[in-house]
Amino acid sequence: MTELPGLATDSERERALHAAVHGLRETDPMASASVAFLPWQRNTLLAAAAITVVCLVFAPMVTLVVVMAGCTLGYSAVMIDRILIFTRGMSRDAILTVDDETARALPDDQLPPYTILVPAYGEPEVVGDLIAALNGLDYPRDRMQALLLLEEDDSPTIEAAHAAGIGEAGSEHITIVLVPAADPRTKPKACNYGLHAATGDIVTIYDAEDIPDPLQLRRVVAAFRRLPRSVVCIQAKLAFHNARQNLLTAWFTMDYGLWFGFLLPGLMRSASPIPLGGTSNHFRRNVLVAIGAWDPYNVTEDADLGVRIAARGYSTAVIDSTTLEEANPDPINWVRQRSRWYKGYLQSWLVHARRPITLWRKIGPVSFLRFTLFLAGTPIIACLNLLFWFVTLAWVFGQPEVIERIFPAAVYYPALLALVLGNAATVYMNLLACRENDRPDLLVACLLSPAYWLLMAIAASKGCWQLLRNPSYWEKTFHGLGTTSEDKS
Repeated sequence: MTELPGLATDSERERALHAAVHGLRETDPMASASVAFLPWQRNTLLAAAAITVVCLVFAPMVTLVVVMAGCTLGYSAVMIDRILIFTRGMSRDAILTVDDETARALPDDQLPPYTILVPAYGEPEVVGDLIAALNGLDYPRDRMQALLLLEEDDSPTIEAAHAAGIGEAGSEHITIVLVPAADPRTKPKACNYGLHAATGDIVTIYDAEDIPDPLQLRRVVAAFRRLPRSVVCIQAKLAFHNARQNLLTAWFTMDYGLWFGFLLPGLMRSASPIPLGGTSNHFRRNVLVAIGAWDPYNVTEDADLGVRIAARGYSTAVIDSTTLEEANPDPINWVRQRSRWYKGYLQSWLVHARRPITLWRKIGPVSFLRFTLFLAGTPIIACLNLLFWFVTLAWVFGQPEVIERIFPAAVYYPALLALVLGNAATVYMNLLACRENDRPDLLVACLLSPAYWLLMAIAASKGCWQLLRNPSYWEKTFHGLGTTSEDKS
């Protein structure tokens, strides 16, 4: 392992580890997810649950009607807001574009130093592809620092990295950084540790299996130069190279096409907090350090950081440059990954809702409402789908009287509209996204997407349960399961 600035001595490594684990918790405890629920949050949830149980005992029908009305209202609000965001994301100016000619026109000697952080754990099978992807970036090697962040006890990945020739001729710009084994064993902790060795003015993260657009770094530099200094993060689009492997990978590709192609640009155009993706987000390093970098206890540190950027008065842009990843082809592995995302969204919402009035004043009432509907609403609505589907099937097959009683006209018709129009709108948005992304091969996946929602509901329920039982546990997603496709070329 090459000695790096900031990590050259044992004392520097100890300080870096302490800062990586405890930095945000010590400088701004209220912004850290090290404690999932503050006492007032826990007590409020328990009190609400107790009141609901008491009401169910003494006035069961009235209570069920109120619960169903509340669920319908929340469901409708999330769907309407999602459609509004999508329509804004359809605008041509919703996403930044830097063409190839402009990106290549930047003189090498005027490009800023760039640091790429690549956290990896238990992924020896993708190290070779990683080197090829990093070597494929069109950026001067003397201004590009790539740090492969490996846990010091992850011998298979360390051995694979050495065997792949990292640090040898042709890949001198890639350095292995061994992250001390310490809890929490999370990606953001590794990134925080690596940040102490970073020398670039701009810092980005790539996952070990990523294949970024070769001109992405140059595009980001050009975009930062044209944007105001208040823009401190640029998020690139994510897509998959194995979309045609099976139906699940097609669904996942469809999902990402809508998310990164339209919803995140729509949020950018709305000046709302953007829940960042876990990779290909590019930061001004000085601001990233100043706001506390990543929260090692948050399992969607990207979404949390996106909200923290907005809360500090900064903003994020989305750029039309794509990084290819591997879509999970295995349903169990997919549920593990998605449940962590859902858990992290709720985690992030709980953290930023600790000071609701302060956040309301900083980002404004509309952005505050959208932050709630997006971060809390996304997993909760996925869970509610299970409830509504059960009620619908029970009515279709048995028509029990209790369902008729808990759905009076004032609740039934809004719920019916949410069911029919909401589901139809979601399928239509997916179809539009696939058309605009030139992915006609995903048509069948779009039409079959209701089955994908079932997987989402299972993952959301698992994530909510884990939030209560083990909030900071990072459930590992296994990579190297994808097959090569023509999308990868």
